[in-house]
Amino acid sequence: MTTPALRIGIDLGGTKTEIAVLDADGGIRLRRRVPTPGAGYDAMLSMLVRLVTEVEGELGARGTVGVGIPGSISARTGLVRNANTVCLNGRPLAADLAARMGREVRVANDANCFALSEAKDGAGAGAEIVFGVILGTGCGGGLVIRGREIAGAQGIAGEWGHNPLPWPEPDELPGPPCWCGKRGCLETFLSGPGIARDHGGELDASAIAEAAARGDARARATLDRHASRLARALATVIDIVDPTVVVLGGGVGQIVGLADAVVQRLPNWVFCDAVSTRVVTPVHGDSSGVRGAAWLW
Repeated sequence: MTTPALRIGIDLGGTKTEIAVLDADGGIRLRRRVPTPGAGYDAMLSMLVRLVTEVEGELGARGTVGVGIPGSISARTGLVRNANTVCLNGRPLAADLAARMGREVRVANDANCFALSEAKDGAGAGAEIVFGVILGTGCGGGLVIRGREIAGAQGIAGEWGHNPLPWPEPDELPGPPCWCGKRGCLETFLSGPGIARDHGGELDASAIAEAAARGDARARATLDRHASRLARALATVIDIVDPTVVVLGGGVGQIVGLADAVVQRLPNWVFCDAVSTRVVTPVHGDSSGVRGAAWLW
């Protein structure tokens, strides 16, 4: 396929939607954010079509379109599933956007888009296998091998957030209830709300990190527990796919010192004599999701 003049990426979030346009070399030509409409699926479709029409009009060129969503596409039905933007669930988003825009539109999980961006020209550039982690209100993951996003047979490759916490301590069992109906999912421990719950619920994750930086012993202990849990969870990923690089994204992933704390703990859990997997923070920050959506082409 001929390299497109413009790659348009959209990061469809629950409260904000971001659009960015990349040129052929990956440079950002245009980037903007708008509130995500809360009026339902049709309003969301109209917003997405309007954004693409506007940026193409401003730049005077037509581009490919990729969309990252907080869910995944069923390989069996082509419908969105497991999205926390619930109006998307059960909808043929890719087909509906293609019909309205008059071209194929590629839709992928937002964590996959994050991983793809960092693998292309970010913290995982040049690495054979990149596992991208988003730790925020939820816990997502994406897998890129040799520069290609891996969706898997069910379209859920990298979706580790609803696996159980490995090697649990007695006081970690049976684990908090999760919205998926199970208990003790990684998301209930590793997400921002999971950290807040573990700390007692009076502070959010960013406030706990700030308190720890000021020397608060209780906050520091909360972050130590979180680092231990994250190291155990990543050890199982390393044992299975052996990534070259793990990139920590999302608000929780950016907590100062978290990557180093995980690296120190990984040898306790990974099944090998030495751990060479790098654990790093993203180069492109909160732009990685929208850039990765553009890189779906």
